[in-house]
Amino acid sequence: MFPKMPFSVNGILCTLALLVLWRADELVEACSCAPVHPQQAFCNADVVIRAKVVGEREVDAGNDIYGNPIKRIQYDVKQIKMFKGPNQDIEAVFTAPVSAVCGVTLDVTGKKEYLISGKAESGGRMHVTLCDYIMLWDSLSPTQKKSLSQRYQMGCDCKIVRCPSLPCEISAPEECLWTDLMIEKQVHGRQANHYACVKRSDGSCSWYRGVAPPKKEFLDAEDP
Repeated sequence: MFPKMPFSVNGILCTLALLVLWRADELVEACSCAPVHPQQAFCNADVVIRAKVVGEREVDAGNDIYGNPIKRIQYDVKQIKMFKGPNQDIEAVFTAPVSAVCGVTLDVTGKKEYLISGKAESGGRMHVTLCDYIMLWDSLSPTQKKSLSQRYQMGCDCKIVRCPSLPCEISAPEECLWTDLMIEKQVHGRQANHYACVKRSDGSCSWYRGVAPPKKEFLDAEDP
């Protein structure tokens, strides 16, 4: 007879399974980003550029509190245009090595152009995460491309409020109600692709669509 063990094999296996599931959930949920309108992403970013990625390498970024090395991916970029940022070209974009900690994967062949937004670092460098607005340039709408040069900046004093459920409404005149997720069930909906929230002469904010100067064709904030 074998001596009775305090834990059954099934109990141990069950515990191990729960630990594995807990670790998997932890990794999946490690990078969680709230959806934002492109204008919000522009206003929140330190740097917004149009660029090609021409190289990639893993680099050391010091040690964590336990003495373990911290790795980052360095993407070498060729800047095409800067829409917002420092008075020097961005030459390198840094990100975490895996998506579980919000690392971004970019094409390094130099054949694709990106719109990249993120946080500024010294020496012509920036840092990006999955929560930053990073899109293929060709996937942007004409309105989005136009708004990057002036219109988004004009609306940075406005506040874009996401509609979580119907009915929803703004609570202040400087707000614009963003309803893409509620009505179209997607982040890249009509308002994200074709509208900017711009301040009017009376200090209120409203959605605007078009290529003319933003003093015509305003929509009511309640009617996206």
